[in-house]
Amino acid sequence: MIKKLVSRIIGKLRIAFLDLLPIILVVSFFQIVVLQQPFPNLGDIIVGLGFVVLGLMLFVEGLEIGLFPIGENLSYALAHKGSLFWLLSFAFLLGFSTTIAEPALIAVAKEAAEIAVASDLLKPESGPGYALGLRLSVAVSVGLAILIGIWRIIKGWPVYYIIIGGYVIVIIMTLFAPEEIIGIAYDAGGVTTSTITVPLVTALGVGLATVIEGRKPLTDGFGLIALASLLPMMFVMGYGMLIF
Repeated sequence: MIKKLVSRIIGKLRIAFLDLLPIILVVSFFQIVVLQQPFPNLGDIIVGLGFVVLGLMLFVEGLEIGLFPIGENLSYALAHKGSLFWLLSFAFLLGFSTTIAEPALIAVAKEAAEIAVASDLLKPESGPGYALGLRLSVAVSVGLAILIGIWRIIKGWPVYYIIIGGYVIVIIMTLFAPEEIIGIAYDAGGVTTSTITVPLVTALGVGLATVIEGRKPLTDGFGLIALASLLPMMFVMGYGMLIF
């Protein structure tokens, strides 16, 4: 039993190391061949790399054991309950709650507020309110994106209709949005999906597509993350039009 467990752990660590190997090779090439310099604090780097490999292995294992089953079980239970209201409410609140506390979003919103104040676009006392407004705009948009994605699965709509139409709207809004908000809006589309949101939302979509008759998990269950990256760009540019 112990031997089997140790063998499994070693196999998982090997997979995690192979996943990181391209990054290691690129960094080593530029440090040794291009810069022609030794690694500073090589011992600390090796120890840190070991921690990264271990952490990646534990993270992936945690997703497989915990978060993916949670998302799938919730989708099964809500679908069998037969309440569209609770299913859509859960979809919206899941997107909102996981995004409003996203550290990357908090950092981007804070940085954007500080730069806006330094550029005399905002008064100093308006900075925190502006940052909070950015976070709320993104969180609401992600919640709405997950809701729309779940509705798409229920109705069986092709995902590319929504994605293509959405990006057409984004391009049109870019032509009219203030320059000060465009870059922030596009960045907001990339920082919204965290390590918790992605597995839960993916499992929710796949589980729902599995349990609904006539839906295929591979073609209908995916696409929620793309919507969660698309709508924040619209909402943040709309927020910028109101603020600036």
